[in-house]
Amino acid sequence: MSSTLPAARRPGPTQTLSAAEARRVALAAQGFADPRPTGRPGARALRRVLDRVGLFQIDSVNVLVRSHYLPLFSRLGSYPVEMLERAAYSPGRQLFEYWAHEASLVPVEVQPLLRWRMDQAADNSWGGMRRIAAEKPDLVAKVRATIAERGPLTAGELEAENGPRAPRSGPWWDWRESKLALEYLFWAGEVSTFDRRNFERRYDLTERVLPPEVIATPTPEPAVAYRELIRLSARSLGVATEPDLRDYFRLKPQQSKPAVAELVEEGALVPVTVEGWRDVAYLAADARMPRRVGATALLSPFDSLVWFRPRAERLFDFHYRLEIYTPAERRVYGYYVLPFLFRGQLVGRVDLKADRAAGVLRVPGAFAEPAVLATPLVPTGDGEEPVRGASARRRAFTAEAVAALAVELRALAAWLGLDGVEVGPNGDLAAPLSAALLTE
Repeated sequence: MSSTLPAARRPGPTQTLSAAEARRVALAAQGFADPRPTGRPGARALRRVLDRVGLFQIDSVNVLVRSHYLPLFSRLGSYPVEMLERAAYSPGRQLFEYWAHEASLVPVEVQPLLRWRMDQAADNSWGGMRRIAAEKPDLVAKVRATIAERGPLTAGELEAENGPRAPRSGPWWDWRESKLALEYLFWAGEVSTFDRRNFERRYDLTERVLPPEVIATPTPEPAVAYRELIRLSARSLGVATEPDLRDYFRLKPQQSKPAVAELVEEGALVPVTVEGWRDVAYLAADARMPRRVGATALLSPFDSLVWFRPRAERLFDFHYRLEIYTPAERRVYGYYVLPFLFRGQLVGRVDLKADRAAGVLRVPGAFAEPAVLATPLVPTGDGEEPVRGASARRRAFTAEAVAALAVELRALAAWLGLDGVEVGPNGDLAAPLSAALLTE
């Protein structure tokens, strides 16, 4: 059961939310109190999730599936991937790509609120882009003119005819100067992603990508845009500190703090204290506080519920770091590890890999969060022996969580077009998870 907090129950500046209440508010704001569709999810389900989360962060890593596809699966279950692709890359699109929270898919109606960032590209884009814009404006103009004449084009098609190969600008980059010019134009909002082919962007002029009514929307003053972005952040977070609100659209303190103050004055944000949080928190005036959240979900490492790691620690006592760039011998949990949400808590983490050649979803490791789950049952020669001292209730919760994880992994494998799930040896949940997957 879920409802908006009535005025009489809304915490005031001197009142306190318990840690559990804050978690439930946050989970409801992120869409985890909404029931999953019973049939094939459609456009209304997509819009509902968008209204909750506000944007999807894009990441290119494809060891499981690219990150921006996962938030919808986490909230809707199995859905047709083409539904998201149509929303982002087809005529009448609902989403566009831009630097919002990192590279993101953002609702098109938010574009006017990000024009201040586009206007500041000459000062705030990455160094190589700024250098090209300052030192070679003719090249930037040529790239834009080429897109205007021939677009949509990929960066590779542009590189074939625009400028010599640039020196390497750093250990991770080897872009031609035309690519840097193109990325500058993207940051400046002059070109946008028309679509993607094999994940490579095809760019076109923004006025040919976005709906005409969005292009015609007047540009708000920056201070107004900051305030409205914070309002959107508050809606998606439910209850949050000022740094949480600031991080959602990657604002700066001088942009976010006055905006928060204005929303408090307006009554859209209510200052509260949250048990265990050091900083003042702000509750969205229309936030919902369900009595319980029963959602089960595997979360992308870049899901908006956990992408700001300090907030994940405060909300869930969940210390989370992606170990992709950690040498294998120093990894604690694995290469691509997803948090596991069960009944309103992050109870474990699962290392996953889609082995497409073998048609298998591989689980190299599965790990319990010791603060939440009991140490799992230990297989012995005579069956399974509970760890000494663990309560029956806690062991039962652990068994239920493992069973739910097995169901979720089967569903994920099916959604990815894989035939089964195979669990490796790593982690204290590996053995009970293997057993649960054998149970029909």
